[in-house]
Amino acid sequence: MSVTSKSPIQVVLAALATARRGLPAYSHICSPKTFTQHQLFACLVLKNFLKTDYRGVVDHLVDHSNLVELLELTRIPHFTTLQKASRRLLAADKAKRLMDATVRQQMGRRKRVSSAAIDSTGLQCGTASAYFVRRRKKVESPWKTVVYHNYPKLGIVCDTSNHFILAFQAGRGPRPDIDEFRPLVADALKRVRLSLMTADAGYDSEPNHQFARDGHGIRTVIPPKHGRPTKKPARGHYRRLMQTRFDREIYRNRVQVETVMSMIKRRQGSHVRGHKYWSQCRDLRLIALTHNIMILVLVEVFYRADLSRFFRLSFSRKNEKSTPNLRILLRDTSASWTRTSNCFDESRTFFSESGYTTRCSSTCDSAKATSCEEFEMQHIARRQPSIRIVFPPSIDWQVLCESLLPASECDLDQPSHLDGRAG
Repeated sequence: MSVTSKSPIQVVLAALATARRGLPAYSHICSPKTFTQHQLFACLVLKNFLKTDYRGVVDHLVDHSNLVELLELTRIPHFTTLQKASRRLLAADKAKRLMDATVRQQMGRRKRVSSAAIDSTGLQCGTASAYFVRRRKKVESPWKTVVYHNYPKLGIVCDTSNHFILAFQAGRGPRPDIDEFRPLVADALKRVRLSLMTADAGYDSEPNHQFARDGHGIRTVIPPKHGRPTKKPARGHYRRLMQTRFDREIYRNRVQVETVMSMIKRRQGSHVRGHKYWSQCRDLRLIALTHNIMILVLVEVFYRADLSRFFRLSFSRKNEKSTPNLRILLRDTSASWTRTSNCFDESRTFFSESGYTTRCSSTCDSAKATSCEEFEMQHIARRQPSIRIVFPPSIDWQVLCESLLPASECDLDQPSHLDGRAG
């Protein structure tokens, strides 16, 4: 399961790291270079995180100088600058690249998702309350709570284990879900490999089963209830298989996609601010990206291998509060440790490995990028971040601690304090 971050600072840092992975600093060599695309995208994510509009996020930046410092803004952008940036950064192709970046950060080297679910939801175009709508329309229908002709519709594929969105599709409803199955699954397959896909009866069709099972080797679990109720056996092979051998235990995982929809509407609101079709699509794309970024902040290990062999060692600088965390997974017992100081100020010793793959969460600024593209956790506001490392128990933890920080300047959680439990 997952938890979304409540800290605007952490969300801004995660948005910056995501933008650096997915987009260049400037869209053109002759750009004015007043603001980078990374800074503008982080401001857009902050807008959704705060559930405000363009003017609101600008006023928030004016009142919070620490956010301006983290974003490295030389001046506060005008609200029209953010509005124009959304038209560029949230276009379909760039939004896909940003989604690719979030999935790479989340998955690491792991490319297979054991269980995924697909669903879609509609959002409101306005902010009128259900009470107001019911009172205004009580002559026509006393219990009517929604008035619409068309509404923004967001379809997603999510990982049921952590509520992370793997693919999304922005459009307009009402329209059937059947024809959205193949585009969404194909988009998710560009990023990860899927083993299982669950969906509700709205996606039930024989071509959808054939596309997933025969075309890509994905096991599908969809209740065969689309269309008029009948006692006759279904025509298609896979729909008939769903009638006779429907796995209810596996189908229970589908409810996690409903949780994702609830998380989106509770954290970012159940309405979009755009009035035209394309502006509504951009709002839906930003909603999906913001949801992933809020989850990325609290992910501990991006390459989730078998952790039964690993223990956790954590140490941090004293007299430092609210410092970002660095979490790294080492996969080999023979990792060599050397002293390097190119990542942090005050000549603080960090580590470097030789020939071994490591992953770290990208929730900090990477202005001082190292030679290894995997390390994006950097020094923020001249503070030494705390360090959390997951490592095999065969490594001598005392030697490891002394090689990273002096014993007088670190608080060490020894493996004995963990009662022998794996990290």
